Amino acid sequence: MQILLTLSIALFAGLMLSRLAKVLKLPAVTAYLVAGILIGPFLFGSLFIPGAEGAKYFLGFTKDQISSSYFEIVSDVALGFIAFSIGNEFRLSQLKKTGRQATIIGIFQAVVTTIIVDAALIGLHFLMPNVLSLPAAIVLGAVASATAPAATLMVVRQYKAKGPVTDVLLPVVALDDAVGLMLFAISFGIAKAMMAGPISLVSVIVEPILEVILSLVLGTVMGLLFSFFERFFHSRSKRLTMSVTFVFLTVALAMIKFDIGGVHVGFSSLLVCMMLGTIFCNVCDFSEELMDRVDRWTAPLFVIFFVLSGAELDLSVFTSISIVIVGVVYIISRSIGKYTGAFISSKASKSEPNIVKYLGITLLPQAGVALGMANKAGAELGETGAIVAQITLFAVLIYELVGPALTKMALLKAGEIKPEGKTSSRGIIHHHKKAE
Repeated sequence: MQILLTLSIALFAGLMLSRLAKVLKLPAVTAYLVAGILIGPFLFGSLFIPGAEGAKYFLGFTKDQISSSYFEIVSDVALGFIAFSIGNEFRLSQLKKTGRQATIIGIFQAVVTTIIVDAALIGLHFLMPNVLSLPAAIVLGAVASATAPAATLMVVRQYKAKGPVTDVLLPVVALDDAVGLMLFAISFGIAKAMMAGPISLVSVIVEPILEVILSLVLGTVMGLLFSFFERFFHSRSKRLTMSVTFVFLTVALAMIKFDIGGVHVGFSSLLVCMMLGTIFCNVCDFSEELMDRVDRWTAPLFVIFFVLSGAELDLSVFTSISIVIVGVVYIISRSIGKYTGAFISSKASKSEPNIVKYLGITLLPQAGVALGMANKAGAELGETGAIVAQITLFAVLIYELVGPALTKMALLKAGEIKPEGKTSSRGIIHHHKKAE
């Protein structure tokens, strides 16, 4: 009962706040995140309805619920579908136009961001050595490279953005995660060596490269199998069911981890599902229509995912002045890095003027991948990792609330979002009935 009650409250709160967001001309994803904060453990999640025999039914997400496996499954599956949808942007016909630009920009802006954030935080370390250690500064530089594909995709989808900036944006965000994983592995290895001893070349170089390669291989195999089995069905409902089946299966397989001769082998769920979508959209001749149907099916899932993401944001990070100071420096230096890196690389690759001007702004949102990196640091680096996790949480809270609005603003100025009209599905149905 508690799980169903919480999920229904999450959907209702997200939908109702999205109406307010529409009036304020803010993206719906921002409304979902705010709804999550409101029904999270710091506000309504602490209130409850007394039930029979002393039972308590909470009016939102409690801390225990957020960390439970039930809601982790929702997040894993939602991110799988988001990555699957981004894979649709890697159609060969589209890559012939934007592939070279996206590759240059995706790699360059991630590296530049890491360098700028490292420089800023290392400088801050010498001013505040008791607050920010050198290993923490180095790890945070790598965490800064990651961009949130979920928020970006939702803004693009909500406003049906189309144009040069959008065409480059989604492939760049996807590449950004692959580059970010590599940068994090290298920085994480250096930080561990500074704290404990010699650097392990296996953990710094071999494991991250292996993770990326194996993720792409697994995604390719699953994409080919998906395309093969999809052809046995002709009804739209069964094809949709097969699509959902393969995304679930791919997310599950991507969770497998094992060791080979002392080398830790794992997969990136985002990269695997992205490759699943990429292979499918290039091999299957009816993939575009099916992708559109999957997008409609996942709409309620994404609402729950973003509301849950908002509930996970820890407001207690604002109670520490030192964390706020480091967080502000991190946010400013990361924003400069993203914009500068995208500006220089898009200009060097002779991109259109709007891409040069506005792409960097759309790369600011940060969430899932960065939090995953921070969680790993928190689990393995002791107090240093705890600082990394707190600062990342602070930054994610700010970026997730402001980032989608900035993405919308940039795409609007680039002329890739049409002004919102007053039409609705209800109005369209009424119009059709009158015509009949």
